[in-house]
Amino acid sequence: MKNAFQDRRTLVLVIVASLGYFVDIYDLVLFNVVKKESLEAIGLAGDTLVRFDTSLFNWQMGGMLLGGLLWGILGDKRGRVQVLFGSILLYSVANIANAFVTGTAAYSFCRLIAGIGLAGELGAGITLVVESMGRTQRGWGTMIIVTVGALGAVAASFVGKEGAAIADALGLPLQGWQMAYVVGGALGLVLLVLRAGAFESGLFAQVHARTDVTKGDFLALFRTRAIALRYLACIAIGLPVWFAVGVLINKSHVIGPAIGVRGVVHTGTSVMWGYIGLSVGDLFSGLLSQWMRSRRKVILLYLAFQTLCVLVLFFQGPMSLEHFYFMCLMIGISTGFWALFVTVASEQFGTNLRSTVTSTVPNFVRGAVIPITLSYVALRGPWGETAAVLITGGVCIGLSLIATLHVRETFEDDMDFLEG
Repeated sequence: MKNAFQDRRTLVLVIVASLGYFVDIYDLVLFNVVKKESLEAIGLAGDTLVRFDTSLFNWQMGGMLLGGLLWGILGDKRGRVQVLFGSILLYSVANIANAFVTGTAAYSFCRLIAGIGLAGELGAGITLVVESMGRTQRGWGTMIIVTVGALGAVAASFVGKEGAAIADALGLPLQGWQMAYVVGGALGLVLLVLRAGAFESGLFAQVHARTDVTKGDFLALFRTRAIALRYLACIAIGLPVWFAVGVLINKSHVIGPAIGVRGVVHTGTSVMWGYIGLSVGDLFSGLLSQWMRSRRKVILLYLAFQTLCVLVLFFQGPMSLEHFYFMCLMIGISTGFWALFVTVASEQFGTNLRSTVTSTVPNFVRGAVIPITLSYVALRGPWGETAAVLITGGVCIGLSLIATLHVRETFEDDMDFLEG
């Protein structure tokens, strides 16, 4: 690892990409932490609040799906660094504006714009690191990005709960939820200044100068069966991560009573422990990948561990609240292969499509949380809580297993190649 960061510019690149993903996760989790308080502040209550909560989530996810496509194509056509600047600026402005909304239409618009902005962070950062670091060293960079980024969830949980105290300490006339959004926007603007030291990858610069190469053509991913299957496999690998986040963690207040947890389960606490686990898991998956010199083998190990954690959670019988939160931590660790998953996607495709793939794949997986959650809800009625979770999780893990076996090992592959 020491040799990986001998170039100061590479170290700066990894740091700014890590902080960008930190802000990304901060916002994704913050919405779940402050949504009830913020919606009550603009006058919603009861069933109306619940319905609009779902609507806001869909607006944000829609923005991330659109943004993943937009920033990915721009990254291949205009440059990865331009995406890093544009995405964080858009997100920061949207989040600060979000703190001062007074109605549902403005809130929805802010979440849409914030979603578009956030969608470019991870893909651009991972693409730059993959293209700028040595073939056996780039795993260190992507590991650091996602490990630091996952800690954004812990920050969101803290700021979301202590926002009012922070506003009072700063002498600002803001409610807690408003302060939390302002903090997110301010973090983004600070990061924008830090990014002045970021540099474009040499591989992109070479391809950008060529006029005979098509760049950022999303439809090119579906022109042949082989390329389409490779792309879909990259998406499928990440499904278990958002099964864990979207169902096991975000629905923990429903799952807890169903499996006999003694005490009241708070989703915010489950999210905090789950994301701490994700951060730890990403750290160890990166270390294992470097040690085993393989990305596929580590993902397969994590899929087996996640399967074990889910089975233990549902079949060990009644448990204390503390034990349940410990299982949230373990489930988070078992899904800590997000960095490997995005790195594998980035390494599967040539420089002229790499940004498009690396930005769209994780955002399409995030968007998949909607059909995953709907499937779980649909199965709960006829099958019950346990069967609904096990069937949904079994499908996600099964698809990920097949996809991981389908893609090629890319640990030592040279990234200087083109698609088409």
